[in-house]
Amino acid sequence: MQDYHPLTLEIMDMVGDKWTLLVVYTLGGGALRFSELRRRSAPISQKMLTQTLRALERHGMLDRKVLPTAPPQVEYALTGLGRSFLAAASVICSWTRDNIEDLNAARETFDQGRKAA
Repeated sequence: MQDYHPLTLEIMDMVGDKWTLLVVYTLGGGALRFSELRRRSAPISQKMLTQTLRALERHGMLDRKVLPTAPPQVEYALTGLGRSFLAAASVICSWTRDNIEDLNAARETFDQGRKAA
């Protein structure tokens, strides 16, 4: 059995989270201010977006820049590490989009079978 670094499961939990995937995929188009990122990442709540951004920043996947405006605005952008993760996240997001009809059909078939039992 392979030994894992103690942080491996924590990182896997973060990068496998639906909000992490959504935020990274959304920031793949370029830097965004918080309000625009929230709008484009709907239906994420403000609280979950804040938590997700903090986790990504903590792990070096995004930069947070306070803009010199009044009132101050904050902009988020992927780092090199975040862009490298974007490649993997894009595959997952694309796979989901490409297979949504089959996934939905399988779910409906499963649910119908459960109702009949």
